[in-house]
This record gives sequence, structure tokens and C-alpha cells, in this order.
Amino acid sequence: MCKGLATLPATCLKSAKDIKHKISFLLQKPEPQTADQKQMKEKNSTAAAAAAAKRVPTATEVKKWKESFSHIMNSDTGRTVFTSFLRSEFSEENMDFWVACEDYKKTASSKLVPRAKQIYQQYVEADAPNEVNLDASTRDQTRQNVENPCPSCFDEAQRMIYLLMEKDSYRRFLNSKLIQGLSQKQTATTTAKKEERKDCDYAENRQALTGGA
Repeated sequence: MCKGLATLPATCLKSAKDIKHKISFLLQKPEPQTADQKQMKEKNSTAAAAAAAKRVPTATEVKKWKESFSHIMNSDTGRTVFTSFLRSEFSEENMDFWVACEDYKKTASSKLVPRAKQIYQQYVEADAPNEVNLDASTRDQTRQNVENPCPSCFDEAQRMIYLLMEKDSYRRFLNSKLIQGLSQKQTATTTAKKEERKDCDYAENRQALTGGA
């Protein structure tokens, strides 16, 4: 057997080694694929959650949003609708930053440093890709906090952006075609349901009278 291999040309031996290497690589490949599949499943779940958040809000939800900004921020659907409005004003980075801060508070301690740096570079530092509107004092304080990150290092900046959205964008949102359209749609839907209920009640009563006769 060994003598037979020795008589083979060098090119054949090289090809055999290449094939063996490729087979070994393929045998080891399923684990990364499993991880990729898991990651893809998580992405699909996130997409599904996002799609669910885009559902048509109820009349009660719309009414609450018009009563208080906090009702919007405490609702997944509310934040989605409000973000659509912010996008129309080219200021959606405010909501993105607020959400990033909320997620950051849940970050594992071992990942605080890179995540804090990422948020700071994305939203806080001067000329950041999605820079939010912060005063110089808050921006500097946040920069110092990020040097020794903890779960609360963005709290003040997040609070400032929350107030900015509440006092500025939210007021325009209440007068926007978006919220007015939702209100009208819910009113029309409620009226249609009432009319449908009346028709059903009328039909049932008529059927009962006819049957009784």
C-alpha cells in the first residue's frame, strides 16, 4: 500500500491532500451553520416583533397618545407611530437614541464598555453620524461617563432627549395629519361597528318575531 502511494505522481498526492483537507473542512462546517441559523432565527423574530408593533392601533390607544407623551413612550405601537412622524421631520435619531439607551441599561456588565463607546460615537459626540441635540454641558458629562461606563451613564442625555421630543416634536405630532388620520380612521371603524351591530340586532329581532308568528 505504501509502495503504491510512493509510485504516484506528486501532483496526484497533492490533489489527494487537497481533497482530504476540503472533506475535513466540510465535516467541521455544520457548527457555524447552526450558529448562523440561530442568528437568522433571532433576526426573523425581531422582524416579526417589529411587524407586530406596526399593527393598527385601537381607538383607546390613540386617545391615550393624545392625552400624554408618556403613553406613547410606554407603548411599542405608540413608539412605532411616533417614530414614523419623527422620520417625516428628519429627527428619528432622537427616538433611536432613546431606545438605544433603554437597551444599554440591560447590557451585560462585560459588554458595557464597547456598547457605551458605540452609542457615544453614533449619537453623542460632535459630528456623530446620528448626532442628537444636546447642550455642551450634557455632551461633556456624557463623554466623561463613557470613560468609566455604568448602566446609568447615558441617563442625563436620555432625559434631555426625552424632554426635547415631549416639548417639541410631540406638540407637532398632535396636530399632524398622521394622528388626525388615525383618529378619523378609528372613529369611522367604531361607527361602522355600531351600525353593523344595529343591523344584526334588527335582523335577530325580526327573525324572532317572524318565528313567533
